[in-house]
Amino acid sequence: MGPRQCQVCNEAPSKYKCPLCLVPYCSLVCFKKHKEVPCVKPVSAEDQSIAPNGSPVDRPVFVGDQNEVLEKAQLEAIASSSEIRNTLNDEKLRSLICAIDSSPDPEIELDKAMEDEAFRILSGKISSIMGS
Repeated sequence: MGPRQCQVCNEAPSKYKCPLCLVPYCSLVCFKKHKEVPCVKPVSAEDQSIAPNGSPVDRPVFVGDQNEVLEKAQLEAIASSSEIRNTLNDEKLRSLICAIDSSPDPEIELDKAMEDEAFRILSGKISSIMGS
């Protein structure tokens, strides 16, 4: 198998991989461009959502209304927002998000999280980005 394509510029063969998310890139310029938006470590099978009892959470994804699905541009706007990234430095917020993600009943956990002022502020920031 030959070298992979740079996932940043999509023009040159990649020589390197991001140490965190393993995205292939070809140069320092592309690496810096890639790092403009925070990346995340790929989720391995062992790292998938785990319920409080230690078992993996296996739930299907249902979309009742296609209007509830975010477009790529909206997701990118959320991911690139320095205001949201700064807000996510709060350990308590990250714990609330993990609790929602790993819960067998995420809607109940979301309702609990909405009682937290910082979570409501984060939700409002995300909503304003989605609406613009």
